[in-house]
Amino acid sequence: MAKKYTQAQQVIDTLREHGGYATLGNLYHLVDTSAWPTKTPNESIRRIVQQSDEIFKIQPGLWALEECREEVMRKFNIATKKAEDDERFTHGYYQGLIIEIGNMRNYTTYVPAQDQNRKFLEKPLVEICTTVHIPEFSFNELVNRAKTVDVIWFNERKMPNSFFEVEHSTDIQNSVTKFCDLQDFHSRFLIVAPKNRREQFEKVMSHTAFKDIKERVGFHTYEDISKQYDMMCEARENGGFI
Repeated sequence: MAKKYTQAQQVIDTLREHGGYATLGNLYHLVDTSAWPTKTPNESIRRIVQQSDEIFKIQPGLWALEECREEVMRKFNIATKKAEDDERFTHGYYQGLIIEIGNMRNYTTYVPAQDQNRKFLEKPLVEICTTVHIPEFSFNELVNRAKTVDVIWFNERKMPNSFFEVEHSTDIQNSVTKFCDLQDFHSRFLIVAPKNRREQFEKVMSHTAFKDIKERVGFHTYEDISKQYDMMCEARENGGFI
């Protein structure tokens, strides 16, 4: 009697066919769940990647096959386990997720020139953001200041909707100072960082110098960004957006 082809095996085979890794959002699209006897196949995919001994987590929302661990880690240049390699990968990964979310929301997405060759998985960020030239939305001094922000979303009027700074281990205060310089724009300001840096963020925001923007600067964990990306991908697969 032939062995039953399980949902878990289908997810594993899909990962294998696509280089040994995938974001959870991409798995929603890649795995053919049309024959699955469930009304919530994406929940099943989430459960499978979390529970399977054959799959491991690289970052929140990014999964890979154990059998491909060495190859995948080498591909992302994090096989050495050096702190600088891990930070470079992590920074580019979350910049990429933020860009992809902005793209799905129909914003014009921008990253600084010095980051455009940084990788989101295997693609340079320049290949996924929608513009390589920052819109001239204000005076040169302010535009030049904005050029240093990790990711910007621009609306259809080419005005900045949201500014994002990814803070893996660098000084959060430097990012908040940028936001302070750009506070006259009707924009969101967001720090994206590991959850264990929230206390540092709150300490920085308690400084008197930042009292005028204290209520305008938000803190998103890496998990928050990953979940938002997954939700956007899921909504896209269902024919609409949240």
